[in-house]
Amino acid sequence: MSGSHLSVDRERCIGAGMCAMTAPALFDQDADDGLVLLLYTEPPAVHRAAARMAAGVCPSAAITFHEPEAGHP
Repeated sequence: MSGSHLSVDRERCIGAGMCAMTAPALFDQDADDGLVLLLYTEPPAVHRAAARMAAGVCPSAAITFHEPEAGHP
């Protein structure tokens, strides 16, 4: 297990699409309402930087990325 975890709050999402543009391997947008769709709750190591960036650029703070502390599994 990676220890990293992504979560989204669709109630907060405003459909800006920054997550899907920043990390298309991890996020998509619902075709019906344009809100965030989370593709992976535990992002592979290769996508962790993109997950971190997507959480940072989300204008409604609807994305949370949890990473374990350094040295802890």
